[in-house]
Amino acid sequence: MSGLLVALGVAFVASWKLSLAVLVFVPLLLMAGYVYGEGIKGSAKSTMDMTEQGGKVGDRKLIFAQGISRRTAEAISNIRTVASLTVEAHFEDKFNSYFDNFIRKERVKAAKFGLFFGLSQCIPQFSQVVAIYYGAHLVSSGEIEFDTIFKVAMALIRTSIAVGRTFSFAPDAYKARLAAKHIFHLLNRKPRIENGGGDYTCPTECRGEVTLDHIEFTYPSRPDAIILRGLTVTIKPGQRVALVGQSGCGKSTCVSLVERFYDTSRGCVRIDSVDIRSLDVQWVRAQLALVSQEPVLFNTTIYDNIAYGDNTRTPTMDEVFHVAKKANIHNFIVSLPLGYYTNVGECGSQLSGGQKQRIAIARALLRNPRILLIDEATSALDTESEKLVQEALERAQEGRTCIVIAHRLSTIRSADKIVVMQEGVVVEEGTHDELMARESFYCDLVQKQVDALV
Repeated sequence: MSGLLVALGVAFVASWKLSLAVLVFVPLLLMAGYVYGEGIKGSAKSTMDMTEQGGKVGDRKLIFAQGISRRTAEAISNIRTVASLTVEAHFEDKFNSYFDNFIRKERVKAAKFGLFFGLSQCIPQFSQVVAIYYGAHLVSSGEIEFDTIFKVAMALIRTSIAVGRTFSFAPDAYKARLAAKHIFHLLNRKPRIENGGGDYTCPTECRGEVTLDHIEFTYPSRPDAIILRGLTVTIKPGQRVALVGQSGCGKSTCVSLVERFYDTSRGCVRIDSVDIRSLDVQWVRAQLALVSQEPVLFNTTIYDNIAYGDNTRTPTMDEVFHVAKKANIHNFIVSLPLGYYTNVGECGSQLSGGQKQRIAIARALLRNPRILLIDEATSALDTESEKLVQEALERAQEGRTCIVIAHRLSTIRSADKIVVMQEGVVVEEGTHDELMARESFYCDLVQKQVDALV
């Protein structure tokens, strides 16, 4: 708008008569600039839509797939599944039919765009002809100089076209402003759990005592679903404690609270009798190591995957050998052609489930944690792999506080204490023999597993 006002000022100072003649075409010039800008945007958007929609062919419903679609690359990467279902021709036809329809629609759009684009290019030229014709008349009558024609024509015609193009991008400017507002909202957001910094305590040592004191907890995304209801568990240094119970009773939630991925709604988690909320988060997690049900391996070498266990330094190869032997995986690694420099593939795809699990155990041991968290590490393995992983876990637990979550109760018979949970509370605890003698909740769980095997 400021550019248009300046152009009007320049033009009227130069020649008000010629400016009035050209001013008649300004609304048309604004419209021409707007159509030109929309044409540029429409062409780019159509190309993006074509690529995006074509990538959604892998889903069952093409249009419904907004935001949750499977991409064509997914169909290609899972070609074995596609071939086993004999639907290769279906996906190919779907892909081709979409682009055939797209091309037909684009031809119609191209004709319309060509018409409007031609008009948008014609109007500036026509207005320029009028300006020069009338300007020549004023020059011949001696009212203006020859260069005044170009001052007025260029000032009004070019500026009007530029302003029209700017109007076509005004909605995008609003979208950008709105997006920036969301970005700054995220940048200014204060997390509930500060990851480092602040006035927090970093003890010089950790004995490994863990206490869950009258814990009540609900996940932020599900505030109405109460997960833990006044749960209390005390784990002494060096003790091996198993958490058992039906799915959804809060076992994995307890592990998340110890790692301080969340804070409790009521009660507190203590490490060495110190409230975890007063401790530095980085220090707390440095004392822990987690072996989960589905270990995550990176697309790099076995050495690098194990070395990720301690990023504060560069582990020596002897250290990696030592933890790999304790994890019962060293002999397998050295049997590979490249040994520890073998690439495990994306998400460890080149390894079996038991091998990935033992590498994850080695990675956990490398940081020499005082507290070892084991979340159903053998539940997805076959009998032979479970035996190897269980041996590795037995070695890993030596001299450490261990919190074990297990569905296969046969793997936790030797635990120092078994805590039976139900609906977010502790219903009984004790050793395996003590709980079996009570013939209550734990005994029922064991009997159900025995019956399932029979």
